[in-house]
Amino acid sequence: MKSKILLSILILGLGLESHAQNSQIKKAEKEYEQFAYIDAIKIYENVAQKGYKSVDLFQKLGNAYYFNGQLPQANKWYKALFLLNQTVDPEYYYRYSQTLKSIEDYDNADKMLNAFNRVNGNDSRAKLYEANKDYYAVILQNSGRYNIETLDINSELSDYGTSFLEDKIVFASTREQRGISKSIQKWTNQAFSALYTAKIGANGTLEKTQPLSNIVDSKYNEATPVFTKDGKTMYFTRNNYNEGRKGKDSEGKNLLKIYKATLINGKWTNIIELPFNSDDFSTAHPALSADEKILYFASNRPGTLGDSDIYKVTIYNNDLFGIPENLGNTINTEGKETFPFISAENELYFSSNGHPGLGGLDVFVSKMNANGSFGKVSNVGTPINSSMDDFTFVINTASQKGYFSSNREGGKGYDDIYGFTETKKLSCEQLIAGTVTDKKTQSLLAGAKVILLDEQMNVIKEFLTNDKGSFTYDKTECGKVYYIRVIKEDYLTTEEKVTLPFEEGKTEVNIGIEKNLEKITIGTDLAKVFAIEMIYFDLDKSDIRPDAALDISKVVEVMKQYPNMKIEVASHTDSRASKAYNLALSQKRAQSTMDFMIKSGIDKDRLQAKGYGESQLINKCSDGVACSEQEHQQNRRSQFIIIAM
Repeated sequence: MKSKILLSILILGLGLESHAQNSQIKKAEKEYEQFAYIDAIKIYENVAQKGYKSVDLFQKLGNAYYFNGQLPQANKWYKALFLLNQTVDPEYYYRYSQTLKSIEDYDNADKMLNAFNRVNGNDSRAKLYEANKDYYAVILQNSGRYNIETLDINSELSDYGTSFLEDKIVFASTREQRGISKSIQKWTNQAFSALYTAKIGANGTLEKTQPLSNIVDSKYNEATPVFTKDGKTMYFTRNNYNEGRKGKDSEGKNLLKIYKATLINGKWTNIIELPFNSDDFSTAHPALSADEKILYFASNRPGTLGDSDIYKVTIYNNDLFGIPENLGNTINTEGKETFPFISAENELYFSSNGHPGLGGLDVFVSKMNANGSFGKVSNVGTPINSSMDDFTFVINTASQKGYFSSNREGGKGYDDIYGFTETKKLSCEQLIAGTVTDKKTQSLLAGAKVILLDEQMNVIKEFLTNDKGSFTYDKTECGKVYYIRVIKEDYLTTEEKVTLPFEEGKTEVNIGIEKNLEKITIGTDLAKVFAIEMIYFDLDKSDIRPDAALDISKVVEVMKQYPNMKIEVASHTDSRASKAYNLALSQKRAQSTMDFMIKSGIDKDRLQAKGYGESQLINKCSDGVACSEQEHQQNRRSQFIIIAM
């Protein structure tokens, strides 16, 4: 009987303990769902210390630390999660690898990334890792290009997100509460951040820290501002709150938006919300293009590839904006891409935990192409990047000085601002080398003129082949497209397109050129003599197409080779539209071609432009005859007829 009583008491005790644990877990889950990670951690860890184990518990404990940037602490619980040997979502393989990097256990981090690739190989982060297994060696190669320094402006709390404003920087901080009473945010148990300024001293030190503006300061977070060059317009991030109204999404969560403020009589005022914000997703961390015509930002709006992507939007007058565009999968991954910055040299710096890095958020850079797209993404290396979160990189390319933020070990607070000086640009260069030969005899041709052009047909360098018919150039950029044009008397002008690989090295380009068997005389069409394709135009247009610019440039080089040569640019249309209209259109096309040649260095006195309309069709496609678009386009052409030598 006594043993039965003891057993009943034990069962009752276990039941009460189980009930208490369930009650605590429910409380922790409520805090977790409200992003109150600090409070959730306390409860979850109390339950875990009593021996309670589950996939859900260890996932949420790891996540609460992970989302707060406390990666080494998250590592402990993700490790416990995988020791359970139960099925977990593939995302946890990736998060665990990130936390392993935070403790510099790169071997096991790579093992976990290999496992992530096996279970989720379609994820762009898995593909990036698979294609860049030597990422650590590449990062080390990119490293050592910055001298960094700690700054006195940091507090014992969070200081981050610098922006240039005249002779000052502006940054966010959760230091003392001021202005409108700021409550504590449950995410970090710190005050909501406000904007502060610090004057840049003569030697680059920061001094005279003070609040930016009570007008901008609300009871919630303000952070990551960017300013126009005249210092009169500011774009900044704030929680969804303006004019006393707090906005929430469908789940009752208060997200982030970008606002604009104007400086009037020394005060920031006229705070407006940008039109592409929404209560239902976050829009944050604005950055301006060098010409201030495009705003870049981070968002998790519909269409985002990962946790957050980088977008751009065109800025028009009168507070009008275009439609936001995702920068695409060259920049964005299924991870987090955030904190964009555009340098004066059109480089996009941003932070990401999706591209191969050292752990947490790393800073990456991508050079903008002429068409506004972005090229290869490169990790900027140490000491900017560490095994922890590194973000909000900004640089003055004239002085090569800048700032970034990090929660790395050795800082004064949770996030600290660091200054840096760039000592060497990140570059990847290819050596182009080759020979020029007679295509028929294979003999080496000395003294051939070699012209190197970029993708927009701008001349980069001109040189002659040496006595062995060879040439070299060692300043081309990895991954770029170039054209090599070869000109030699009595030979046909020849051009080769060269696409360089995304790695340093040597690219060989050997070019064979053909003898010109035709004699150039007055009346000769250069397009036929030098194997130059017809200069085609799009229907009803007189703009020079990129392919046309390439061929016109060849004619220009021939005319430079023969300084007494004069030509008539003869332009033709197809038979569609009226004869009068076609005659006027062909004259515009001839003039456009001639203008292009003048801009390329040919004296206007050596050129004549004449439009022939539809009077010289080269096929059957006259009025009323059914023809294909390709047949019609054959008639939309330009010729280059020699009229003097």
